Amino acid sequence: MSLSFEGNGTTSAQREQFADSGYIVLPGLIPESLRKRLTPEVDHWVDGGLRSRSIAACVDPEPGADLTPELDGPPPLMELEMPGHGELLTHEPLLRVIADLMDAPFVFHHLHSDRHGPGIPGKSWHHDREPNDMDDPKLLMVHALHYLGGLDGTIGSLVVVPGSHRESWGKSALAHLGSAELPGEVVIDALPPGSTVLVDSALLHARRPAPSPPGAAPRYFVDACYCRTGARWRPVKPYWRHMLATARALDLGGGRWPELFAERHFTPYSRQT
Repeated sequence: MSLSFEGNGTTSAQREQFADSGYIVLPGLIPESLRKRLTPEVDHWVDGGLRSRSIAACVDPEPGADLTPELDGPPPLMELEMPGHGELLTHEPLLRVIADLMDAPFVFHHLHSDRHGPGIPGKSWHHDREPNDMDDPKLLMVHALHYLGGLDGTIGSLVVVPGSHRESWGKSALAHLGSAELPGEVVIDALPPGSTVLVDSALLHARRPAPSPPGAAPRYFVDACYCRTGARWRPVKPYWRHMLATARALDLGGGRWPELFAERHFTPYSRQT
């Protein structure tokens, strides 16, 4: 279900849909001027090997270890250090929508960026919610899935199962099914450039592959995650302290969102099992 986006927070229909279905579609959220700057940044991130080095920096440590940048070192560049990515991370219309959905202060969790080429394989059914130290499922974590060039079905489709965020699933409980069709699923494969799908991180979703016609353009994708405050969340990047400190040093929040890069909302990093 795609609801029009006005850029001034959410409507009552959007809030109701997000609570019931676990996602909302925000077509054209990203302005064209920002979108044009993001695309070459993603190319630089992928073609320069920076994405690969970032992934390598996230290799799990020994059990119980809490990595620090002083001991282990961050990658040479993080996504949020690229100007367009930093601007997208704190894009005011996006944060207003998240603030409405959270109904409380929230903190930035992580940012990913990638380019998907023709013929990319699917991604199995999963969810992306991380635990918090209160084990409180009511504390919201959301993922903003930004499709810079939109979606047209040529480089696979986003598929979600509405309402699945209200059930208790292991992250990969349905991975054995690949991206096979599930009852009640919704396929999202037609979005204009600069669109965002905002999902409850506990929502089951998948990337379903599709035949790519000759000359199909790659799909530019940025994924940002935010968490409601009220508990300490498990970080997914061992250099998370450095990431938050860098965001503060760059003044990405502009002083408007005081909790956005605060370290106190996270537990130490530990290996995920």
